Amino acid sequence: MSTRTLARAGGRSARRALRTAPNFDMLPGLTRGIPHCEVMNGSQVELIDKAAMDILENVGVQFRDPTAVEDWKKAGAKVDGELVFLDRHMVRELITTIPARFTYHARDPQKNLALGGKHSIFVPMTGAPFLRDLDDVRRNPTLDDLAMFHKLSHMMPALHSSAHHIVEPYDHPISQRHLRITYSSMKYSDKTFMGMTTSPRNAEDVMDMCDILFGEGFIDDHPVTTGNCNGNSPLVWDETMLGAMRAFCRRNQPVLCSPFVLGGANTPASVPATVAQLTAEALSALAYTQVIRKGCPAIWGHYLSTVSMKSGAPMAGTPEISLMNFMIGQMARYYDVPWRTSNTLGGAKTFDAQAGYESATTLGAVLHAGAHYIWHSAGWNEAGMHCSVAKFVVDAEQCAMAYRMAEGPKWNDFDEALAAIPDVGPGGHYLGHPHTQENFQTAFFMPELFDNNSIEQWVAEGEVEITERALNYARKLLAEYQEPKLDEAKNDALLDYIARREREIPAADELNQTY
Repeated sequence: MSTRTLARAGGRSARRALRTAPNFDMLPGLTRGIPHCEVMNGSQVELIDKAAMDILENVGVQFRDPTAVEDWKKAGAKVDGELVFLDRHMVRELITTIPARFTYHARDPQKNLALGGKHSIFVPMTGAPFLRDLDDVRRNPTLDDLAMFHKLSHMMPALHSSAHHIVEPYDHPISQRHLRITYSSMKYSDKTFMGMTTSPRNAEDVMDMCDILFGEGFIDDHPVTTGNCNGNSPLVWDETMLGAMRAFCRRNQPVLCSPFVLGGANTPASVPATVAQLTAEALSALAYTQVIRKGCPAIWGHYLSTVSMKSGAPMAGTPEISLMNFMIGQMARYYDVPWRTSNTLGGAKTFDAQAGYESATTLGAVLHAGAHYIWHSAGWNEAGMHCSVAKFVVDAEQCAMAYRMAEGPKWNDFDEALAAIPDVGPGGHYLGHPHTQENFQTAFFMPELFDNNSIEQWVAEGEVEITERALNYARKLLAEYQEPKLDEAKNDALLDYIARREREIPAADELNQTY
């Protein structure tokens, strides 16, 4: 064989090896290349704005927190007990100082992420009290299970964060759990992560641990983590959430200001009126972040569901939730603030067709709505009661597919691709053309977890359905996982901090509010 032939063969083999080698590199943050879906005209956007401002001025928002009430008094708001009435001009002025765009800084600087404008990120689900494990058994989670999900988050390219308590680790006291959850987020992935806001004191512990990980004072100028503060709809913010919000905002760390919508139960039985109420709720919290620290990053958040009038249970994947996402996206752009939504939600009890349909409906809507912080992007099932390992890895691949769609058409090789047409001519095929050989891997997304083979080949290979394929894939990922090692001194300092705080905080089955 000639040297030239060997070189060609070696080149083909090298390209084939490159195409088939697993790649766990994180995708850059999504830069959107498709237009938004906007279901309201300009006058309807202004109608929602007016309704929200009327609620803030005339109905008021209850801040069940003496510190927040005093802060609002000093800011010039009208206060009656815990009820705060916010002048629309004050609200508009306060939210203008929220950055429309900012950058998350990760432990690995190559994984820093822009957020806002055209820039979006996918974040796994959190808060599941149960999991469906590698054997598809529903059970209580442990710290090891949490570590497993953090490892999977690290390895799935379209997931941009390790989140925090993807599942609740029941083998550790509630009062001390936030410490181990935060350490797991930091240890098993070098992506950005979320910080616990289960109490103000817990939030301060997270800030201390971020100081250790990134260096004292770094976080005061660099967002590294994200807190979530849920409102109690209708129109209430409580002491725990507001105290945690202050802990994050004082250190310049973004919080998701998230009304918790159960449409028809804690909001009116109307899509536009629900959006008006949650707009008022979100704006009141967003404005308060700027009372705490002017210019600190903040994100309009929400959790959206509608309530079944048959059972009272929350529902996901309904048409109204998609419409609300489209409308909230328009309102967030109207106020020029970044916004968060929830992704791949579902109420199915197993990873079945219902889970797929509900999740796909939600995923399509949030991408076209233009959401920035796309939370609950992997694993959510049973209305958030469990995180499914099988669904986790399939959801993550669906996010990769959605990422590719939302980038928009790629024009970089248009002329070269067009040149292949006269080469092939009428009646030919492109499979052997050099352009196809060089570009097919990137031209069309090829899922790992969906089976597109013939029925005969599927039967011959054991009739393996999606849940089993996904669990096998998760086992393969975990076997190939390589830990992104923490700096030894920082790791020791984090463990020393955890040990000290666990001595100081009594082990109890309640949140740490005091120690």
